[in-house]
Amino acid sequence: MQRILISACLIDHPVRYDGNCKPTSLTARKYIMRWKEENRLVPFCPEVAGGLPTPRDPAEITHGADASDVLDGQANILTCAGENVTPAFLQGARLAVEKARHEGCCHAILTDRSPSCGSLQIYDGLFRGQTKQGAGVTATLLARAGLTIWNENQIDALASELTRLEKEMAR
Repeated sequence: MQRILISACLIDHPVRYDGNCKPTSLTARKYIMRWKEENRLVPFCPEVAGGLPTPRDPAEITHGADASDVLDGQANILTCAGENVTPAFLQGARLAVEKARHEGCCHAILTDRSPSCGSLQIYDGLFRGQTKQGAGVTATLLARAGLTIWNENQIDALASELTRLEKEMAR
């Protein structure tokens, strides 16, 4: 059985920056509930694990940079108040990789647009609600560690992939 690291906010843990959880579609919710019952899911919030409180100020990767720049020490993650929270984000990303390895996770479902968990999009760093193509530091570090990264809008595709992989393994 393939284990899945999942952003804790996607399974009703109120850990997002605004103190809420992230709603998912009914289809996604169906898979999440089934996988939870099968004990496949490993909930994790890298921002909380890295030491940030809930709620907290929104944070974005520095304008013009991406997660690779942050991981290479060339950019920061700042709150809307200008506080540098890069160390907490980096610590949370490292802990996510450790948790995924310890739990035997091959996949991760992460919340898109987050400076931690974004896999396809992140905010542009100007705190104006605009997104750009890119990934967060946790998503990037997990991908570098060999996990396949999915976002909350790709859960049905992950379900299809798991079915395919498990049929293949059963042969």
